[in-house]
Amino acid sequence: MEPVFTSMRLKVAVLWILTTLLKTDVMEALDITSSGPQTIKKPLGATVNLGCTYTPSPQDTGDLDIEWSDVSPDMTQKDQLMMSYTGGQTHYYGAPSRSKRIHFIGDPKLGDASVSISDVMLSDTATYLCKVKKAPGVDTRKVTLVVMVPPSVPKCWVDGGEEKGGPVSLRCQSYRGSSPLTYTWTRESGGALPVTATQNQQSGELLISNHTENNVGSYVCEVKNAVGKEQCKYELHAYNPTNKVGVIVGAVIGALLLLLLLLFLIWLLICCCHKRRYEKEVANEIREDVQAPDSRPTSRNSSLRSVMGYRTHPGVVYSSVRNHPQNSSAIYTRGNDGTSPPAIAGDKSAQLQYDHKYGYPV
Repeated sequence: MEPVFTSMRLKVAVLWILTTLLKTDVMEALDITSSGPQTIKKPLGATVNLGCTYTPSPQDTGDLDIEWSDVSPDMTQKDQLMMSYTGGQTHYYGAPSRSKRIHFIGDPKLGDASVSISDVMLSDTATYLCKVKKAPGVDTRKVTLVVMVPPSVPKCWVDGGEEKGGPVSLRCQSYRGSSPLTYTWTRESGGALPVTATQNQQSGELLISNHTENNVGSYVCEVKNAVGKEQCKYELHAYNPTNKVGVIVGAVIGALLLLLLLLFLIWLLICCCHKRRYEKEVANEIREDVQAPDSRPTSRNSSLRSVMGYRTHPGVVYSSVRNHPQNSSAIYTRGNDGTSPPAIAGDKSAQLQYDHKYGYPV
């Protein structure tokens, strides 16, 4: 029995020694001690610090190697290395638009591998991996950065009127900002919100079902998201309801007057068209009634002479030889100027000569 008992005691002692050694190795291994939030939300243009402090163990005697990488959301793709610290030097990788905005906050050799990214952009939204290696120790830490746009100053207005006894809808909307945006209406003066009021924090509407004089006052709408908040104000009034019957009657009368004016303009246009058409018809009838002027006698004589083969000569009347024998006395007519030719009839010296172009003059 004694040898068996001794053997069992020996096994227990060996197990205790091994367990102690394993615990010592685990506790003394390199460890990243940063305990900040794993997800950080920052507004556009801000500066963010990504913590990665570490504590090496005495057994970690290898060279210090630190890497910061942009973790790809696709597990099948490689992570993008951004910067590293090796052999006492810092190296940058990737696009210059981000590498020039990232740097170590402290001295990496003294246990601080935290980095700072200035003027963050929407494209900086990603999960970043910090890996610290000092052989044989190694440890990693992931931090997710979410860059958001803070809400712009909202606009406050009222839908419809502000009449007593009716519903009133106060509206609030911010036209810029990363979702989710939350809207909250409060009453700045006049007490708490009306009992009949209900608000929608997603759409920014405050609906008052039965508006009264007690609801008059200043209302404030605040819009916010994870990185900022803004607000606007609206001064709510209460007016007596308008005379709807008078408004309807006035609208009907106005419509009738407009219709009559339109009909009058159409009538004037038709009258103008008829007047122009009548003037054109009268002008055409006058042209048709005018007779052509009679032809002048001289024109008919000239035509007759042309047909008979003779042509006219200014101041002289010609006749055919057949009608006037050569021995007959010459017949003279007055010229165009009213004077008689000087020749005397029957005078041989004054006997007219034959013209080959115009014939015998009469």
